[in-house]
Amino acid sequence: MALREWIRTHLKGDRQIWWIVLYLSIMSVLVVYSATGTKAFRELDGNTEIFLLKHGSLLLIGLACTYFAHKINYVYYARLSKYGLWLSVPLLIWAYFKGSTLNDASRWVTIPIINQTFQPSDLAKLALISNLAAMLAKRQRFMNDPTVLFNLILWIGLICSLIILTNTSTALLLGATCFLLMYIGRVPVRYLGYMIAVCVLFGGIALAAGQRLGTAVNRVKSFSDSDTILYQVEQSYIALANGGLTGQGPGNSHQRNTLPNPFSDFIYAIIVEEYGLLLGGIPVVLAYLWFLWRGMKTLQKATRPFGGLLSAGLTFSIVFQAFASICVAIGMAPVTGQPLPLLSMGGTSLIFTGLAIGIVLSVSREEADESRI
Repeated sequence: MALREWIRTHLKGDRQIWWIVLYLSIMSVLVVYSATGTKAFRELDGNTEIFLLKHGSLLLIGLACTYFAHKINYVYYARLSKYGLWLSVPLLIWAYFKGSTLNDASRWVTIPIINQTFQPSDLAKLALISNLAAMLAKRQRFMNDPTVLFNLILWIGLICSLIILTNTSTALLLGATCFLLMYIGRVPVRYLGYMIAVCVLFGGIALAAGQRLGTAVNRVKSFSDSDTILYQVEQSYIALANGGLTGQGPGNSHQRNTLPNPFSDFIYAIIVEEYGLLLGGIPVVLAYLWFLWRGMKTLQKATRPFGGLLSAGLTFSIVFQAFASICVAIGMAPVTGQPLPLLSMGGTSLIFTGLAIGIVLSVSREEADESRI
């Protein structure tokens, strides 16, 4: 009874979103612990608990961020997003020129003292979507003002271009999210066309000058060629076939030994292999679809435009990333390197995902006052 009373008192907002977060978090701990087994034997003499503790700690920090973010009145995020947007620009540039490199891409910046790396693109996504929602909400009556609209478009083009220097798929998903958010925000069609033109022009230049053009082209060609299957995709197919409907059982994955990044990019294949479609694959897909539905319900119930647009933008961002990762695992999209939100083992991406969900929960509390927006 004490626990139930604490939950009622302290966990506000949409309760169904809280249940989705709990389910994905538990599944994440179970699958990451299993998927990192081979990596632990190769690098840590079989000490699998190290990865479990590290992932569990970051997951708990992410959940703590969800809790504290949902406690804050969401109107404050409009102000914070401006600082985050300006901060993300130099961080993205620094990551490109001086960041830590992995798989021929320098996407990570090392935080001094604690020596923890993070991807500035995570901050940029959160800041851009929040700022875009705020600007659309505040300027509904100025939607035909070209100065206001071109300001929005230039920010989207700038951030997406800086991200695409090192991460093609993240930039494309963010651009799609912003386009949909502007459409919901009743931006005239011709300005949506201008946005596409700006993103294609500057994004294309940045892609050509960046680090991932060759990789992106090769992955699209491999996906288009029915006779060519990338090694990681082939191993993912085997994991899906091994899992079938009922799965091999928790901890009994075989493909974790051969599948690259089974604990991050291709974790969905391990989920299906161990838990099957009935207990793993389908419930995970339904969890993200249900999160999308609850995010849209929050949009409908929001008393202020900013809250509705903010909830929609962050919900789209999380769900788009989730289904991009799932589609890669089942062979319906080119390899992107996108992790599953809240499920894959990751660093600060878990923290920023937790913050995004917390903001959606904050919106669902409907505590904003119109005079403060």
